[in-house]
Amino acid sequence: MRYSELGRTGEQVSRVGLGTMMFGSQVTPADAFSQMDFALERGINLFDTAEVYAVPPTRETIIGDWFKAAGARDKVFLATKVVGNSGMDWMRPNGGPNRITREQVDYAVENSLRRLKTDVIDLYQIHWPDRDVNKWGTLTHVDYPEDYQSFEAQLETLARHVEAGRIRYVGVSNETPWGVMKFLAAADKFGLPRIASIQNAYSLVNRTFELGLSEIALQEHVGLLAYSSLGQGYLTGKYQGGAMPAGARKTLFQRLGRYEKVQADAAIQSYLDLAASYGIDPAAFAYRFVDSKPFVTSTLIGASTMAQLQADLAAFDLDWTSEMDAAVDKLHNRQPNPCP
Repeated sequence: MRYSELGRTGEQVSRVGLGTMMFGSQVTPADAFSQMDFALERGINLFDTAEVYAVPPTRETIIGDWFKAAGARDKVFLATKVVGNSGMDWMRPNGGPNRITREQVDYAVENSLRRLKTDVIDLYQIHWPDRDVNKWGTLTHVDYPEDYQSFEAQLETLARHVEAGRIRYVGVSNETPWGVMKFLAAADKFGLPRIASIQNAYSLVNRTFELGLSEIALQEHVGLLAYSSLGQGYLTGKYQGGAMPAGARKTLFQRLGRYEKVQADAAIQSYLDLAASYGIDPAAFAYRFVDSKPFVTSTLIGASTMAQLQADLAAFDLDWTSEMDAAVDKLHNRQPNPCP
């Protein structure tokens, strides 16, 4: 396993992170335990979860139960998230919209610590902005109203938990270049915690991170924790031709619209064909492309079975060449970012 420094923290995190979004839905608690055992054995120390991944948030509970059973908390760099601006009124006891306010963050941190059976969260991320912005592939007009918590106020809220020892570092997710720079400026100006990472989607069919955020990641040391690098399974080829595999996320949940846009099918097929031309499994090809980028700190992988997890991890041993990179760029230039 290879490791990268997380931002400017001095912490070394595995180049492959274990994503746990499927725990409790597609992965049973027993199988999740096996996946975490295997990941740890293979040198993966970054485990990523979130309070919103299920209601109730079973992912955090499963990880907490595993920490208790395996006695492995000190071997894991634990990352979780607090929900951003949304109308999911079931997330908080008093209902109403979710915001990055002191009261709501206090509640979220307390409950994540309880579910995770730990005294400290290593990386606490704002899951999506407190502002109304384009996210998850929605490229529509946004008026950007002034109704959001200031960047200083959000960092001050998180700083209280850093000072108390409940969280160690802070990060963002699904954030924009402007948002990242505003967080960095507020941290520098007011002596507040500096964001260490950004967790955004990045894949062969969604390279929007390169349009501004990659430069920030490299110059400001706010590395990418890349998610959805398989395009929620589309870049494995399993959905091509209208296929609906039993147990697959699209079959179960029908929430893959980000990868079903105009030109998406043709672009995905072109990358599947490219991987085949090199005799490489398409999932391995997609993962290794992401891992090859200098602005990537870690690539988050998620698997519904142990066999899939083993295959995913093996992908990172693939020798990525300049020829492959040029071939990918050629396809990208024909159909840039069909699934933003």
